[in-house]
Amino acid sequence: MTPWHRPDNFFSPPEDYYLRMFFEDFPLIWEALDSIGSFIKKCFHPNVAALRAQGDLVTKTSAITPEGVFFGVTYQTGQDGNLEVFSGERLLHDAALIQAGAFLADDDIELAQGVLVESGAMLKGPTLIGPRTQVRQGAYVRGQVLTLEDCIVGHATEAKNIIMLKGAKAGHFAYLGDSILGANVNLGAGTKLANLKMLDSPFRFKVDGQEHTVKRHKFGAILGDGVETGCNSVTSPGVMLGPSSKVLPNVTVKGGYYGRRTIIRSS
Repeated sequence: MTPWHRPDNFFSPPEDYYLRMFFEDFPLIWEALDSIGSFIKKCFHPNVAALRAQGDLVTKTSAITPEGVFFGVTYQTGQDGNLEVFSGERLLHDAALIQAGAFLADDDIELAQGVLVESGAMLKGPTLIGPRTQVRQGAYVRGQVLTLEDCIVGHATEAKNIIMLKGAKAGHFAYLGDSILGANVNLGAGTKLANLKMLDSPFRFKVDGQEHTVKRHKFGAILGDGVETGCNSVTSPGVMLGPSSKVLPNVTVKGGYYGRRTIIRSS
């Protein structure tokens, strides 16, 4: 049986080899939170410098492609639901789209193909935004943020020091701090992953009758694959939810470990 604190108790092994090896280095999954920024710097390829040469604030809707930066582009959603970006009549392949009004605060940012950064979003590095991920209007990406493909950092959502695995979504008004979201996690509108205790005390997890103590300053949530939270729910600092667990709307989850398929109805 997989020990409760190992990454593979929460997530299927990521397809990305380097990320899979990254998790293997941390049999105590929460230890990975200390190394997100250094991992991003090790494996990413920043590609926004040429766009930022025009200023931190993007004034013309632009595209970043393997060929370079294109300014004043147009775009539409294709029949497959993916972005189609054009320079004049020319279709730009493997383009990331950055709408006018987005703010890129430094060069340590990689935007992969198919990414959409909407007007009003602000990004700081080191950050790697994976393929076809949306960073929606008003999002605040504070750095040390890694998303895989098909994720959403939603409207008025703040994110810092997090990993979002494939298909993880925080579509509306969320706070994501010092956390890891498994594949296909879906956070209801207004979900907050609190990361700082009001009292300076260790995090304690009681599992199978044994108490495990974790000394950390900040600890948000570790959400296994397929976890869902209802609107306006809150996870207290130091919550670990096993795969396919559900948090009902307006519920505050107490810190601790919850096994696979737990349904949390009240605090």
